[in-house]
Amino acid sequence: MLETLSSEKNPLLKDVRKAVARGSLTAAGFAIAEGFHLLQEALAARLEIHAVIVAESSRTQLAGLKRTRVVSVPARIFNGLASTESSQGVIALVRPPEWTLEQLIRPRALVVVLDGVQDPGNAGAILRAAEAFGATGAAFLKGTASPHNPKAIRASAGSVFRLPIVTIADETVLLDALAQERIALYAAMPHGGKTPAELDLTASIAIAIGGEARGVSANLAARATSLRIPTSGVESLNAAVACGVLLYEARRQRTSP
Repeated sequence: MLETLSSEKNPLLKDVRKAVARGSLTAAGFAIAEGFHLLQEALAARLEIHAVIVAESSRTQLAGLKRTRVVSVPARIFNGLASTESSQGVIALVRPPEWTLEQLIRPRALVVVLDGVQDPGNAGAILRAAEAFGATGAAFLKGTASPHNPKAIRASAGSVFRLPIVTIADETVLLDALAQERIALYAAMPHGGKTPAELDLTASIAIAIGGEARGVSANLAARATSLRIPTSGVESLNAAVACGVLLYEARRQRTSP
């Protein structure tokens, strides 16, 4: 279904602009997925797509979308919607899947806990690494960028549409759930603690990754076992890189004969 819009004041376009500016879902609860790859990932995941907004110059590339609302807009209007400097000319409004904490902490859990990771690019990259290395899900604590920030969605390369994700306002809820299910909590630290190779990461575990400025909160650190990555020449790693290293080691241990 193709329709054309030429007014910047259209309610749909205004809703998209607000969501991009806030780094969140639209008022109707749709995520802003920019680019053809993310559109394909959303379609493959069989998620609800409210609409696809396309620049006039790119609309021929969406000819195959017969049952999806496609909204064509002039380039000047599309450029005012896009959150990237070199956009591909397509934005999909996607209903993200809903998950529960119980779905993250299933048997042999491998949960990633994002604690104050404020950069949405890092948050999205962590989600991509989490899916790549077999994590059972990710928990976003208060102070962390939204997993539905358009930049986080792009950095996740579609993992945000498949990996179980929950947002938790009160970290005590998460800590109590981990304790109840006997899931060991590890906290990535720049100093002190044991290295991943010194620990058994094959059981049900959760790995907390803090923001680069302050690290893991004192409350989480007090309930966790410190985990450090040996480095040479640098004091610490980017949050997403550190998470990838730790998840790789967890997967290596879990799949080794």
